[in-house]
Amino acid sequence: MAKVNPGEDFLFQQVYDYVLNRIERKEWKEHHKLPSVRHLAAELDINRLTVLKAYKLLKQHNKIYVKDKVGYYVQPQELVFEIFDHPILAANVSKNSLSEIHQAQVDFNFSQALIDPNLLPNHYFSDYVKRVFDLYPKVLATYSTVQGDKELREDLSHYFTKQYKAVLSPDNLLILSGSQQGIHLVAETFIRPRDTVLLERPSYSAAIDIFKAKGARIQTIDITPEGYDLVQVEQYMKLYRPRLFYLNPTFHNPTGYSVPTVQRKQLIQLAEQYRCLLVEDDAYHDIYFDEKPPAPIYTYDTSGTVIYIRSFCKYISPGLRVAAIIAQPGIMKSLLSAKALTDNGSPLLNQKIFLHYFSSPRLQQHLDKLRIALQIRKEIMEEALSETNWEWHSPDGGLNLWVKLPDSLSTNGLLAKAIEQSISFVPGQICDPLKEPSPWIRLSYAYVNEKQLQEGLRKLILVIEK
Repeated sequence: MAKVNPGEDFLFQQVYDYVLNRIERKEWKEHHKLPSVRHLAAELDINRLTVLKAYKLLKQHNKIYVKDKVGYYVQPQELVFEIFDHPILAANVSKNSLSEIHQAQVDFNFSQALIDPNLLPNHYFSDYVKRVFDLYPKVLATYSTVQGDKELREDLSHYFTKQYKAVLSPDNLLILSGSQQGIHLVAETFIRPRDTVLLERPSYSAAIDIFKAKGARIQTIDITPEGYDLVQVEQYMKLYRPRLFYLNPTFHNPTGYSVPTVQRKQLIQLAEQYRCLLVEDDAYHDIYFDEKPPAPIYTYDTSGTVIYIRSFCKYISPGLRVAAIIAQPGIMKSLLSAKALTDNGSPLLNQKIFLHYFSSPRLQQHLDKLRIALQIRKEIMEEALSETNWEWHSPDGGLNLWVKLPDSLSTNGLLAKAIEQSISFVPGQICDPLKEPSPWIRLSYAYVNEKQLQEGLRKLILVIEK
């Protein structure tokens, strides 16, 4: 086994990650006896006290348990909830995910970061479906290329070039079946077991799951309303030599924060210096309220350091699942190989439907109305929450509020009680790469209508305050 990277202040964290990774990948199963402190220290060529410190933290987080004078063992994952007549209520902590929460059939859905279908241009959109069949009568009998429909890639390259004054070729674009597929392709292409990946804390839960499934060692960078601590970012890049930094700098999911322009430029410099890929996930860029957000990080990239993932499905049609990756030729070649093995190309019909609506004047009208509707819903949610002593940062765009409850509350336990009242939300622990207990919850204001917002929040506040 390779030695653990140097850095005395962080060694125990790496041991923690190493043990936790083997547990999560089921290499060490429930009640499996872990290597002794002495044995693991010798194997990793580090001090025994470092291993002991990591084991104690794992025990504190209920990942392992100790038998006196015998050793350390893998802790069976306890059930999060006490009620078992609903699939989400029987999910366990280590496997809990947004998809499991979304299985809950509730009247007041504050967990899904999706837009109310009534706010989407459904009737108008159907005209474009008919138009596509008129223009491409054989579309149902035709595969797309692996890279995506050339006509769509040309249209998107013109769009990005015009928007950000950064020249882009259709060859720099890969069409995806949703942005999550883009994260998966990046992980498949660039991550091997025990590679270090930097993730924001908190972060998009699906990305956490994807990188952990690849056996990556996760190191976290805190994100705040002011952005990142770039001293910490440089320190981690220098110490851990990460393969990539996955980040969501514009209307961040789940917090809603946006990283300022000056930091975006500095991140490019750090990534170039330490040869670290930046994977920029940008799902909400067009969902802003008063002012446009800063330009994406990739627009400052001159050396191919950034892989940019842009989703459009949130505000046009979630069912189409259209997103795109922008990357330089060397990276694109590797991503295309992974894409070919995944699905051999996204559905052509979806791409053609998206193309003709995306390039229409009606899209901008739709976006203008949508931003107003979402801002109103955000303000309704904030007004309801103003009656509590909870804390949150009001975002300038996106679909979510990141809300801090009193520290004494267990958000997982609250979720069970909320679902009993037909309310769902996302516990902060799901968005934490370290999976530590958290007083934070994510509330989406986009999926339910204004009346449901008011009624559901009133019920949720009662549940939590009781």
